[in-house]
Amino acid sequence: MRENETNGAPNPDESEENKRALVVTAHPDDSEFGCAGTAYKWTQEGWEFYYLICTDGSKGSEDPEMTPEKLVPLRREEQRAAAKVLGVKDVFFLDNVDGTLTYTRELMREVVRYIRKIKPRAVFTHDPTQIIRNAFINHPDHRCAGTVAIDAVYPMARNRPSFPELLDEGLESFKVRELYLFNGEEPTFEVDITDALEVKIQALRCHDSQFDNFEQMEKFFRERFVEPDGRFLEKFRRIEMRI
Repeated sequence: MRENETNGAPNPDESEENKRALVVTAHPDDSEFGCAGTAYKWTQEGWEFYYLICTDGSKGSEDPEMTPEKLVPLRREEQRAAAKVLGVKDVFFLDNVDGTLTYTRELMREVVRYIRKIKPRAVFTHDPTQIIRNAFINHPDHRCAGTVAIDAVYPMARNRPSFPELLDEGLESFKVRELYLFNGEEPTFEVDITDALEVKIQALRCHDSQFDNFEQMEKFFRERFVEPDGRFLEKFRRIEMRI
């Protein structure tokens, strides 16, 4: 595939039928912002998408009446509803406390565990190298989740001696073939989601607890992310694991 061209789903070799993808994000709703259009389009082409959410989303409200005890199950429900809109196969939650995500052996083991269980051809995650861009500051949970996911893809999930306790569970090493980083600079891979835009917005709308005025957010979204030719693209930095 040529860099910076607009692509549909990769076509595995005839000998390889693995059309599974794992999206590793920090919070409920991150997946919808980052790659919902791609998840929906590729699912229509026969892929299976799975979500792994690293935190409980418990800090995602400025409402003084909202407590973590109310918010955590609400955000789980919202995330599952959004995933259903997109045709995502399943959603898994690690339940680390929102805002405190830390690169630890325990977190790495859990991400590796799901990679070895699901055996995805592709992993999607945050670009952890993007900290500040114009008016955008990348959440530290995003940077941590992205870094852990990248390191889980290489070398941890494919390195058999890493996490021998997972071998005891029957989870053998596994090589992810493609890595897609969203919300970063210098994208090398684009997916035209124009015909999936309304589905992406419908999925975002499921995260009702996160929007005081969804119509205003939707207007901003449409204006900010439209291309000069009228198309809407999801852009990624794609890394193909050749060895």
